[in-house]
Amino acid sequence: MTATHLTARALVRLSALDDSEDVAAFLQGLVTNDVKGPLPCYAALLSAQGKHLFDFLVWRDPAGLLLDCEAEHADALVKRLSMYRLRRKIEIRREDSLAVHWSPFEQSGAVSDPRLPELGHRWLAAPAGDPADAAWLAHRLSLGVPEGAGEMGDILWLETNAVELNGVSFTKGCYVGQENTARMNWRQKVNRRLVVVPLAASDETRRKAAYPDLGLAVDHLRVEGLDPAALPAWQAAGLAGES
Repeated sequence: MTATHLTARALVRLSALDDSEDVAAFLQGLVTNDVKGPLPCYAALLSAQGKHLFDFLVWRDPAGLLLDCEAEHADALVKRLSMYRLRRKIEIRREDSLAVHWSPFEQSGAVSDPRLPELGHRWLAAPAGDPADAAWLAHRLSLGVPEGAGEMGDILWLETNAVELNGVSFTKGCYVGQENTARMNWRQKVNRRLVVVPLAASDETRRKAAYPDLGLAVDHLRVEGLDPAALPAWQAAGLAGES
């Protein structure tokens, strides 16, 4: 059987402890995308300045919502969301009975990645099988898509290519970091971008992450220095739309 289990991903469950609670409404006021629309969707929890803290996919579940996030930072995400819960009767915890699975090919019960169809298909199921993390990393970076705190941490959300990767809604209303994010979009002032580049061409002073085994790096570069011909089609199209 082909390996599908993404062991570097974890799930955080948000569920109502009282019939009066609306978990989607709670999350809607915190994250960058519309979690009351079609799910799964790609979203982030930002700092007040509009910088990346956590990115994740939001899934609908009979008991509430599930956040497909980095396993390494799942507990920190639970803690951060709990700060905003105050006295609301909402449970926020890791859900270790389920795991994230991925395949580059269509699978029964799987859905296309909401960021970019070429990223493949994901589904939630019990933890099982061999890890697919190395294959996922190589596939994701081959498409030029950044992910997670190691590559995105402390970067302004629109500079992570959030618009092009369907990670932000400009019509959903307020959320943490919304003011600066909306201002950048209105002014078309996205001066830098996260870009996957050959490691040999990476600028150490602008590097966010390096993957020597793959010969790739993720750099945070000024837009005017980018060569559209060297970018993936989805990213080049986004930059062309801003010019």
